[in-house]
Amino acid sequence: MTPDEGPAQASRPDSLTVGQLMERATTKAEVDDHIAAAAYLMKHARTTALVILMPGTGRIAGIITATDVANVVADGKDVNQVRIGEVMKPEPAVITGNASAREAAELMLARRVRQLPVVDDAGDVVGIVNIADACRGLLGEDSR
Repeated sequence: MTPDEGPAQASRPDSLTVGQLMERATTKAEVDDHIAAAAYLMKHARTTALVILMPGTGRIAGIITATDVANVVADGKDVNQVRIGEVMKPEPAVITGNASAREAAELMLARRVRQLPVVDDAGDVVGIVNIADACRGLLGEDSR
């Protein structure tokens, strides 16, 4: 490192892949589930986003975040009446597990999102990667 280089300009290790950084998609919801169910699932999975699937097909319909749930509550709506499909972000950007943390971070910045569903070659959801995961990958840290 030269005297002009700060720690931010120092050489970084190669970034890790999204597959090394993502959380496995153990919890998913469907568009017809209510917001209370989404909040419950997020709490117990210790996550801030859920991938939403189309009933019957298992294909991605959207994504819902803790912010979306908070907005429903802040708007005074009944979380047992509002359905996920009414507030989710449809057709979210997705990424594959072999993409780099840098690619994930670039996509998140371009789309202005904090989470990306991770899909396999067939388009099936295998996980979710968030902005903190991408930062860890850029720093070469794969432990949670």
